[in-house]
Amino acid sequence: MTEVKSRVPGKIVRFEKQVGEHVEVKDVLIVMEAMKMKQLVPAPVAGTVKEYKVQEGERVSAGAVVAIIE
Repeated sequence: MTEVKSRVPGKIVRFEKQVGEHVEVKDVLIVMEAMKMKQLVPAPVAGTVKEYKVQEGERVSAGAVVAIIE
């Protein structure tokens, strides 16, 4: 199990992968808005998206766990 963390504070715009979907390293999981710019949250490992710890529209801080990959 791997925790995926936000690198910057920002707002969750949308999920690019669904729970249960297989991802490869560097696949984009989440699109965030930070400092009026689009920030992409990539998968750090290959695996299956187990869950998202955030909701679309939610604001998160840097270092917040946003997803779990198994």
